[in-house]
Amino acid sequence: MPIPFLFIAAGAASAVFGVGKGIKAGFDQKEASDTNQASEHKVEHAKEKVNESRENCGKAIDKLGERKVAVLDGSIKTFICEFEKLNHVELSESSGLNELQKLVIDKKSFSDLKELQGMASALAGGLASGVMAGALTAFGAYGAAGALATASTGTAIASLSGAAATNATLAFFGGGSLAAGGFGMAGGTAVLGGLVAGPALAVLGVVMGAKASKNLEEANANLAKAKEFEEEMKTAADLCNGIRRRSAMFNRFLIRLQTIFDPMVYKMSEIIDARGTDFRLFSDEEKKVVASAMSLAGAIKAVLDTPILDEAGNLTKESGMVIENTQKKIEEIVA
Repeated sequence: MPIPFLFIAAGAASAVFGVGKGIKAGFDQKEASDTNQASEHKVEHAKEKVNESRENCGKAIDKLGERKVAVLDGSIKTFICEFEKLNHVELSESSGLNELQKLVIDKKSFSDLKELQGMASALAGGLASGVMAGALTAFGAYGAAGALATASTGTAIASLSGAAATNATLAFFGGGSLAAGGFGMAGGTAVLGGLVAGPALAVLGVVMGAKASKNLEEANANLAKAKEFEEEMKTAADLCNGIRRRSAMFNRFLIRLQTIFDPMVYKMSEIIDARGTDFRLFSDEEKKVVASAMSLAGAIKAVLDTPILDEAGNLTKESGMVIENTQKKIEEIVA
């Protein structure tokens, strides 16, 4: 074969190879772009879902906080007012009340309930002006002890208002202030949002800034990170949904307790009006009404005392059991 023809053939083959390489590069670039868009879509969708779950979770916690305030500032307040009128209350000597006597609220619990009721009344006043939202969240998520916990300043969370309440509550959810060795507001925000502090959170910047990447290998790596982020956000959303359901369950149960408790307190009030304040002069049936009201107050306090969340933002085991246990107690009281 003549030498010039060899050069022509080699050049043609080289050109075809170059065109093929260019076409492949074009396909790779298109696939990289599509992959990055898919990654971005996964991240955005995951963010939307977890934000929706977080918002619904927050509303449910606040609603439970409002219910607790309503129970304490209404039903419990009336009970305390009527019960404190009585003198010489001694159930152990009352015939037929031995079982109820085991269930009634004791002096220490009554004192705690009274303190909690006073705090709830202060909260109720703040809610009307919209300045106690942060404290309300803590009141909904935590039990009586948590609601009475102090912020890093040493001030009770429930007595704070406005931005101070929100900041203190977020720090409380985060395990205390940074100065106290906790995670502070940033940690609290993560807990309230149901977010987990994992490496996938760093994916946001990587994936969202990947549009310009033309490297298919990098695009596939971004997609893997986006999938990891998606899974973590799904876990976070599931946590938020679990908190929402538990909060709603507590809210419904407190409403049910009120429907039983309020008529009992009303009966107790009628007895006091008719018979006076000396418990010793009451009939056994009248004493049983008072004992039942005291027992129901104790049952309500048990629910109010039970935190929905622990300091890490996870659902507590006791909140999953207290309703069933309290239900059994109610059946004994109203039997």
